[in-house]
Amino acid sequence: MFTGMLGNCTVSDAARAENWYARVFGRAPDARPMDGLIEWHLAPGFGLQVFTDPERAGHSTVVLEVADLDAQAERLLASGIEHQGPQPGGGARILQLQDPDGNRVVLASPLVGLSR
Repeated sequence: MFTGMLGNCTVSDAARAENWYARVFGRAPDARPMDGLIEWHLAPGFGLQVFTDPERAGHSTVVLEVADLDAQAERLLASGIEHQGPQPGGGARILQLQDPDGNRVVLASPLVGLSR
C-alpha cells in the first residue's frame, strides 16, 4: 500500500531553484537529505523534491492541489512569481507556473461541485 508521494523537479542551479520554490511555498525547505537535493514536506507523506541535475533540468511537471487558488495567485504575484492568472483546465481551475529552468508547477483547485 502506498503511504506517500514526493514529486521531483530537476534543476540546473540549486540556489536559484531554492529561492524560487521557497517563494512558491512561502517558506524555506524542510530537508536536505543529500547534496543537490532539497525537499518541502507539504502534508504528511506528501511533498516535493528539487534535485540538481543540469543535464535533465527543465523537463518536470508537478500538479499541486490548493484550497484557495485565487489567494495563492495573489500571494505569488506579491512574492515576484509571474503568471497569467487562474484559468480553466482539466476539469479544474489551474494556475500554471514555470520555474527558472522551465519546469512546470501547476496549482489546481477543483471546480465547485466537481467530485473526485
